[in-house]
Amino acid sequence: MENSIITTIGQKYKSIQPIFDERSRRLWAATEASSLGRGGISAVSLATGLCRRSIRLGLQELRSTPPLSPNRIRRPGGGRKKCTDQDKTLLKAIDALVEPLTRGDPSRPLRWTCKSERTLAAELQSQGHQVGRETVGHLLKQMDYSLQSNRKTREGKNHPDRNSQFEYIHKQCKKFIRQKQPVLSVDTKKKEYLGNFSNKGRSYRKKKNPVTTNTHDFPDPKLGKAIPYGVYDVANNWGFVNVGIDHDTAQFAVHSLRTYWREMGRVRFPKATRLLITADCGGSNGYRTKLWKVELQKLADELGIEVTVCHFPPGTSKWNKIEHKLFSFISKNWQAEPLKNMATVVNLISNTKTTTGLKVCCVVDEKKYEQKINVTNKELENCHIKLHKFHPEWNYTIKPKRIS
Repeated sequence: MENSIITTIGQKYKSIQPIFDERSRRLWAATEASSLGRGGISAVSLATGLCRRSIRLGLQELRSTPPLSPNRIRRPGGGRKKCTDQDKTLLKAIDALVEPLTRGDPSRPLRWTCKSERTLAAELQSQGHQVGRETVGHLLKQMDYSLQSNRKTREGKNHPDRNSQFEYIHKQCKKFIRQKQPVLSVDTKKKEYLGNFSNKGRSYRKKKNPVTTNTHDFPDPKLGKAIPYGVYDVANNWGFVNVGIDHDTAQFAVHSLRTYWREMGRVRFPKATRLLITADCGGSNGYRTKLWKVELQKLADELGIEVTVCHFPPGTSKWNKIEHKLFSFISKNWQAEPLKNMATVVNLISNTKTTTGLKVCCVVDEKKYEQKINVTNKELENCHIKLHKFHPEWNYTIKPKRIS
């Protein structure tokens, strides 16, 4: 076959090739080969790069009776068979490797490795399955698997009165709010080391210009740490954060409440006679902490108001209002922002806002707080604590001594 003919066919194919689908390309090539006669298949194959088998199939299709339906590209059953049709056990094998409840013997090495598509493909191939990593990815998606991170939802063993305590706290909150008495949710946010350390989250920056931070997060003794203790006004969507620099103790927790009252509380509730606090079961404001109650007695005496405390059951701290009404928004506001110094912490907390009208005030507490202060039973007995009938260990009221 002359070179000029091959060149002409190649040019024709190059100009019209973008509009071809698989079937029209096959039929065009077969038509050209048929018009050339003997040696036409080889010439068209050489000019276009199409395999000779495709051109022969096109010739068969041109001669076939009845012809292939116009809306089909291949005859029924044509084309490469799916790997799952060729290997009936493939999906079951993938499921056994990925699904944690059926992954088999714990001594198998794959149980303790990162299950990437490449790793899964290699394991499947060792079992005799002919499959590549891309196919594994497609099959995982087909089987409704997706990449997911851990989710903190398990709370440990539930207390039998867990729900009853929730309902009790809810009733107390409604009662106080209806009587226009303050309802405060309190807790300590995770302490943060100050310095040029990476912070979780992402923020908009120019491409290839991320904020550079220290490789290691070793605490800087000169800069210290920030311990945010939060107070959230449930009825008014106001937040107050007292940022300590020393230790998270019961004295620090109560002093944070005292500072809140001086800065915000007495202005918002000038006629308050009672105060309701909802707190976690543990930590500096835990129900077993004697110093917490002794310090609350001092606060009640100073303010001249009753202080009622309702603790959430063990393992349910995430239900405390302050967690998802204040702390979560603070974390969002300072995401990807290195907390280089205390001024950065205060500014980021103070400027935390939401579309629902959250307002936050933040101050720095530079006081030093002694740890492991021993409180005697006699000191605790001197506190005017009235225990509630329902779970008195969780629910109690401390009355000021001078009006009790």
